[in-house]
Amino acid sequence: MTIFETDKLASDTELVRRYLDNAQPSADLTAADTERVIDRIKQLLQTRRAKLVAHYYVAAELQELAEATGGFVGDSLEMARFGRDADADILVVAGVRFMGESAKILSPDKRVLMPTLEATCSLDIACPIDRFAPFCDAHPDHTVVVYANTSAAVKARADWVVTSSIALDVVEYLMEQGEQIIWAPDKHLGNYIKNTTGADMLLWDAACVVHEEFKARGLLDMRALYPDAAVLAHPESPEAVLAIADVIGSTTQIIKAAMQLPNRDIIVATDKGIFHKLQQLAPGKNFIVAPTAGNDATCRSCAHCPWMGMNSLQRLLLSLERLDNEIRVDAGIAERAMVPLQRMLDFAAQNQLKVRGKA
Repeated sequence: MTIFETDKLASDTELVRRYLDNAQPSADLTAADTERVIDRIKQLLQTRRAKLVAHYYVAAELQELAEATGGFVGDSLEMARFGRDADADILVVAGVRFMGESAKILSPDKRVLMPTLEATCSLDIACPIDRFAPFCDAHPDHTVVVYANTSAAVKARADWVVTSSIALDVVEYLMEQGEQIIWAPDKHLGNYIKNTTGADMLLWDAACVVHEEFKARGLLDMRALYPDAAVLAHPESPEAVLAIADVIGSTTQIIKAAMQLPNRDIIVATDKGIFHKLQQLAPGKNFIVAPTAGNDATCRSCAHCPWMGMNSLQRLLLSLERLDNEIRVDAGIAERAMVPLQRMLDFAAQNQLKVRGKA
């Protein structure tokens, strides 16, 4: 495996740790306050002609609120596409910043707000355009394929944007065309694709703070406790974890597998925010979070993205009241980023593939 050295710009760098240290949780609300805040949000969504789109990894109350108000809960690209087609003046994106940017790229005429602009992604911040662009320039004979978990500027530098559900198909197609590939930013997902396809890939060195925490040893111990359990893992997980998994797939693919598999016990190696949707769609099953590197006091993520956790009812309310935390993407960057994104959508349509987001 060839991984480009980025001065250790990966999930355990000082930059990522600084973001984690500065992530301030919102104060807990009483039941009465929660009801009041939800009622006010519903009122503002209606009067401002706004739709709430939420990711599977945010708090259950935000997912429920999105669905109750005619919004949407799903993967990153599904969120952006719903927003593009929605009859609304404003989109409020409960997720992380690259999701807000994707929504803005697909809906340039809509106003896109977020509960907080501080909600980012370790993959995004570990692949800055000022480092990534020179690397691409140094390998002009390579086709640049980037994951959806990247900034608008990085997408604009790419030839293809892909999600975890379509990445294998795109890379196989490029390999058949004799292409050499630069893959960014997730090294675990890139390594999984490289090993599966045999493609000639140069991998960027970054990882998701959630998925990198899952450990094979703990997973084997967990499986010994639940011998009849199925193991579902996102391909951003380390190679040793994927080797144990019964199903490897995106969040949407994990949800589908959980519904279809006969196993009652299911061990899930992805962000535990997905458990809300899993329990909704497969209420008779026992979902178990895969073991991580530490416990709630010591590990960086403990199977939950700290930036997804920054989304809250209080912050959502303030954003709608003040119409702030607006996502802005330079028009030139947005136009260039739309090219590789549209290339993926066209490829999916031509090959009758479903394109769903990751992260």
